[in-house]
Amino acid sequence: MESRPAVTVLEITDLQLTRGTRTILDAVTLSVERGEMVAVMGPSGSGKTTILRTIAGLEPFDAGRIVVDGVALSGGAVATAATRHQLHRKVGMVFQFHCLFEHLTAVANICLAPVHAYGIAAADAKRRAHDLLTTFGVEHRADALPRQLSGGEAQRVAIARALAVDPPVLLMDEPTASLDPERRAELGALLAGLRKQGRTLVVSTHDDDFARDFATRIVRLRGGRLVAGSPSG
Repeated sequence: MESRPAVTVLEITDLQLTRGTRTILDAVTLSVERGEMVAVMGPSGSGKTTILRTIAGLEPFDAGRIVVDGVALSGGAVATAATRHQLHRKVGMVFQFHCLFEHLTAVANICLAPVHAYGIAAADAKRRAHDLLTTFGVEHRADALPRQLSGGEAQRVAIARALAVDPPVLLMDEPTASLDPERRAELGALLAGLRKQGRTLVVSTHDDDFARDFATRIVRLRGGRLVAGSPSG
């Protein structure tokens, strides 16, 4: 089978972020190719989640540059509404605590952004939502509210929501934090399937075993800088 040519989907250059007198990210540079799963590791408070939030356009940064599939963010500048709109078609983010809207069913959570932010016809958005839920094995929970879902089900719905507009990059914050070993293995297999489709994943995690088993590359935060790493390094 012919392999795909390497294509850089995410490029971070000299990313700098401070909070008061504390440097959170110090000249962070990272290049990620299509189909990679990069695990970002480091102790609590080291800035793992902050990196994800800057990529998603949720956290301003002081200096440097982030380019996601052709959409650029620059340090010290406020992104325009048009840039943010473009960025949100390039990046989906799954938060540690899922952040589903409690008053909406699973399928309605997934349809929200496609319909209201991107003008996709409701019938088309609902069809894709059901397709995603089926792919992730939770189609039977389409009409359930978040409080009626198990932790694993809620996570799969959150992943489906993040992929609702088919972004090339998926960000996940501590995805195994509340999963037992069986569910963790199921999540790893699901993410491996997304990679095979050409999706690019950046995952913040404390989970050495998960990173070792499923990431294509591990980087670690040390002193606000990213360095190549390993689960034992």
